[in-house]
Parts: sequence; structure tokens; C-alpha cells
Amino acid sequence: MGSRLSSVARLTAAAAAAGVVAAAIALPAVGGTGAMFVSASEDLGIKPEELKEPPLAEKTTILDARGNPIAQFYEEYRETITLDEVAPIMKTAIISIEDFRFYEHGAIDIEGTVRALAKNFTSGGIAQGGSSITQQYVKQVLLNSATSDEERNAALEASYARKLRELRYAMAVEEKYSKDEILEKYLNIAYFGAHANGVEAAAKRFFGVKASELSLVQAATLAGAVQDPNATDPNLGKKQRERLLHRRNVVLDRMAELQKITTAEAAEAKKKPLGYKGTPLPGGCEASTYPYFCMYVRNEVLSNKAFGKSAKARNQFLNRGGLTIQTTLDPKMQRAAEAAIKKHVFASDNPVASEALVEPGTGAIKAMAASRKYGNNKRKKEMSFNVVADAVHGGGVGFQAGSTFKTFTLITALSEGMKINDGFTVGSGYRAPYYSTFKNCKGENIGDPSHTVTNDEGGGGFKSLATGTWGSVNTFFMKLEEHVGLCNTIKTAKSLGIKRSDGLPLTEYETFTLGTNEMDPVTVATAYAAIGARGKYCKPMVITKITDRDGKATDYKPECKQALDPEVADAAASILSGVFTQGTMRSVGGIGRAAAGKTGTTDAQATAWFAGFTPDLAGAVSIGDPRGAQNYKLNNVVIGGRSYPSVFGASIPGPIWKDTMLAALKGVPATEFTPVNSARFGGCGSGCRPVERSSEPENDDDSDGQLEDADISDFG
Repeated sequence: MGSRLSSVARLTAAAAAAGVVAAAIALPAVGGTGAMFVSASEDLGIKPEELKEPPLAEKTTILDARGNPIAQFYEEYRETITLDEVAPIMKTAIISIEDFRFYEHGAIDIEGTVRALAKNFTSGGIAQGGSSITQQYVKQVLLNSATSDEERNAALEASYARKLRELRYAMAVEEKYSKDEILEKYLNIAYFGAHANGVEAAAKRFFGVKASELSLVQAATLAGAVQDPNATDPNLGKKQRERLLHRRNVVLDRMAELQKITTAEAAEAKKKPLGYKGTPLPGGCEASTYPYFCMYVRNEVLSNKAFGKSAKARNQFLNRGGLTIQTTLDPKMQRAAEAAIKKHVFASDNPVASEALVEPGTGAIKAMAASRKYGNNKRKKEMSFNVVADAVHGGGVGFQAGSTFKTFTLITALSEGMKINDGFTVGSGYRAPYYSTFKNCKGENIGDPSHTVTNDEGGGGFKSLATGTWGSVNTFFMKLEEHVGLCNTIKTAKSLGIKRSDGLPLTEYETFTLGTNEMDPVTVATAYAAIGARGKYCKPMVITKITDRDGKATDYKPECKQALDPEVADAAASILSGVFTQGTMRSVGGIGRAAAGKTGTTDAQATAWFAGFTPDLAGAVSIGDPRGAQNYKLNNVVIGGRSYPSVFGASIPGPIWKDTMLAALKGVPATEFTPVNSARFGGCGSGCRPVERSSEPENDDDSDGQLEDADISDFG
């Protein structure tokens, strides 16, 4: 009889426990309805239901060409790790407070839940978790996979249907994974507060250590945080930190109660301060050492359909993918560009200097630098856009490229059969004879007989392709563009990747050759790099390899085409090399190895440029006032602590380029340009210098000296 009564008592107790548990699982304070729920669930025969587990959002790391991290992107700050990378004391702490019978029960722990309910009732609050770790993992998966407010609300709603669904999922999870695997997944998905998702991110954020290095006090703190991470978020203020300290001590007491630590150890640990460090979150481009390059990489991924068909897909790929992105950034060359700019232009100056370095033959962007820091502090004159790049890559409207565009007219002339010493006699002013003198690429007449183009310092007489380029003579290049055709010049520029920085179509006016279109250094440097690569144009490239979270690597190769006849590129390089010895850069000088380039100054010194190249590296430097180059011209200005009556291409951009190249190419074996085909380009053809030589000075906005015709020996 006693035995029978004992059995009945056990059954009654079990039924009562089931009722209480069901009530806890379903809804708080639902009374006897909970027992009915469990009974009905058993009658229905609850079966496991497969849980869809999309990959967790993980941070993406950007590396330079040498494999050094330079930036991180993430939607959620998380670093997924394996269970053996978690300190044993952390595993003990989380299990003790959240699910102490984790390794003993299945998807639901009736006994553990009853104990938790009793403990919470007597403590007047929530001291121990009621849901199993498996159930908590299921809930976190549903929350993390929610893509809308409706789905998020469904994952949190207080309903029997949700609890039943979670139980089915939990049963399936228990069948699919081992206990260790479930604990690992839970520790990686759990939110701890302070924007830290997963135990590794939390350990670093809270205490500046890895999860494998957590101490007892630290582990208890993190274990206490998961219950209500928003209420105990130490980053939010004093009250939250006090709550977290209390929760930590609750965890320590529970660990002592379960004999995982001694009472003395718990007491000693409770004397310790919270110890929250608030280690800064690994930021995006704002926190990067190379913010402008970082912005270019970020925008390349977000704008390029190779990384996702839609903008949403590309954003998730970057911010949730857990990628490792290898880039083309060369730290040595980056330092060279930064140092050269800093030498000549101060961050506090109103005008901004920016520079891009590009590798000929690959289009790889090796460096992107600017005189101002990236940021939103206007008082410190920080910049919030990528002044080195175009709008697609985070840039702005750019600056007019000035006489750097004359190179495209020169190349067009060489392509059409002109020789190095072919040229024209020009005056100090040029005016289109007719409206039909210039036609845009639609065939429309856009000549302007009412407008006169002048050379700032006079100049005229016979100019050849060589001397006209060396002196950067405006009137000569207007005549040359008239001769070769405006549209042909535009086509040459486009074949070398020239497009406006703001993304609008190139303006096709007769002054195209004088650089009236707004450009960015990356675009101009890439065009000049193609000349250095004997006419091989390669699209700007910053990403060389992407490795996904599973270790699968995808390599990215240069996208190149032969844009120019190699011999035409050789001839252009040879003429442009004379800019250092006989042209507008002769006061600055060369770099002790084969180099070529072109200064650029816009009308009335609104902006100034230098674009140049060697066979190994190309670069473009611009300077202008971002408040508005036309309203804030580079006249009577102080830049880098030095006063300038007027700034030309050789005043600041040229010296920056030279200093950059000397440092960037130090230790790199020099490569020579391919010699000019003298049979094809030597001497002159139908445009030779008249017998009577002009004695007029040949100055223009970039030059101040007499320039003689070139002999083929000048070009190697």
C-alpha cells in the first residue's frame, strides 16, 4: 500500500511539475492552463521540426597587399570561434547560471525549469534561466534570421504557438548536434550587450582579452550579461554597470552552490570591481589607418554587381559575410604618398591635395592619400568624402584636370600619323574660325568663334608636338585638337578610362583639351599608367582575393585591354619625359630614372595637377579648394606654410609627385621606356617648322622659357 501511495505521489508530483513547466514554457502566470497545454501537446505527439540556420553575421576584414589588417566591416560585431577556444571557466559559468543540467537533459529540462522557477520565486526576481540553452539557441537563430519587423515580432511574441514551434525546433537541434556543438553555437550567437555578439567579441569588447583568456570574474560577468543584455549593458551608464555587477555576483553564488568553485573563491571574486574596459569597436573606414583606400574598397564591393546582383545582397555580402578581402594597398608606397603630401600641404590649409598611385599593366591602386584627415569634424577641417576617388567610390565632384588632358590630344595626333616635330605656327590667342570647326561626338557644331583662348604669359610661333607639350601651350593644343578632331580626342580619353568624377557624361566643348572636365586622381593616374604600360589600359583594381567564412578563396585578376598602339604610347612617353628636362617641370627635376608626365593648371589657377608615370608606377596629384575651386582659386594663398602668388602644376603637385616617387620606388630596379620607333615618329612630315624660325618666347601658364624643336636623340 505504501509503495502504491508512493508511486501515486510521484505521478502527482510529476504531473504538477509538468503543469508548472508547461506554464513557464508557454506564458508567464497562466495557471492551470499550462498543464492542459502539456497534456494536449503529448496527445498531439509533438515531433521535431528542422530549424533553418542561416550563417551568422560575421565581420569582414580588409587586408593590405602584405596581409596586414587595415579595416573591418560588420552588421554585427562577431568573431565565430570553436568551443576549444573558449576558456573552461566561461563554459562552466554560462552552464551554471543558464542551464546547469545541460549535459543531462534533452530539448527541455523539466527538473531544471522547476528548480529555476522556485529559485526565481524565492529571490523575488529572475536569478536562473528557465529555458534550456538549446531553446535559447533556437530563439536566437529565429531572431537573427528575421528580415522584417513582422518576423522579429513573431520570434518574440508571447504565445503557445511560438513556444510549441521552438520546442519542435529544439528537439530537432538536439537530434542533429552533440551537446558540445550546441554550446559552441549558443556561445557564438548570444548577445552580451555593448554591441558584442558572441563570446569572443564580448571578451574583447568588455575586457580586451580573447575568450580563451577569460578569468573567473570576467567569465561570470559575461555569463550574467546574456539574460538581459540591454538592461546590463555597461556601455550605457552607471545604472547598467551596477546591474551587471549584481548579475555577476549572482552567477558566482550559483557556481559556488553547484560546487564549481568554492565559497571562498566566490567571495574573493565578488570583491573585485567590474573591470569593464569598453575596448573600442573595430570600426569601418573611420577607424582605418588608410580611410580613403578603405572607402574605395567598401564602395567597390557595394557598387560592383560581381559581388551581388542587388544592392541589398552586396551589403549583406560585405557586412555579414565573414570575409577576408586581400587588397592592392602597398604600405610603403602609401607612406611615401602621405609623407610627400604632408611636406607640402598642411591639414589645416583650405586647399586639399590628394594623390593616387597605380601600377601600370595591372591597374592596381597602390596608395590613396590626402592632406586632410577623414572625418566629420569641420572645425578640424576633416573630410567626409573620398577626395581621391570618383563619386561611385565615395568621392565628390572632383577638380578640373587642366592641362593633363593635353596628353590625350597628343596621343590622338600620334595615332593619326603626326611625327614628333610636326606642328603649327600659333599666336598668343586662339579663336575657332567657325562654329563647325569643332564637332562633338554627336556631330553637332560646338565651335565658339566668340571665345578666345589665351596663354597666360603670351607666347606664340611654331610649336611641334614636342615643344608644344613641353611648354603646355594652350593655343597650340587648341589648334592641334582642331586638326585631329574633338571627338577623336574624346574617344582617346575614354579608351584610357577617362570619365567625370561625378558620374555625369563628359562635357564635349572645344576646350576639352584644356581639361575643363572634373576628375579624380585615381582616374587620371590610371589613364597615365596605361601609357607607361605601352598602351595597355587596366581598370582601377583594389581587390585581389576574397576568402569566405568557410575558407573558399576567389582570386580577382586585372581587367585590361590594349587601348593604344604600343608604338604610339612609346612616342607619347618619350615626349612627356621631356617635360622634366625641357618643359614645365624642369625647375623641379626628374627622379633619376625613366619618367614622364604632364603638369596641369586650370584657368586662373582654380586647380593644379601633375600626372606622371614610370614603367613601374604611375601617380596623379591634384590640389584645389573643396569649398568651390572657381570661387576659391589658388592665387595669393598660403599652403604648407609658404606663400604663393599663384599655384601651377609644377608649384605643389609636381614636387609632391617627385617626392612620392623617390620614396615609393626606392629599392625597386629601374625599368626603361621602350625606345621610339624613329622611322615612324622621328623628324617631321607635312607639318615641319617653317624656314624662318620664330624668336618669340614660348611661355604659357605652365612655362617660362624658350623651347627648341626636338631631335629624335632627345627621346632615347
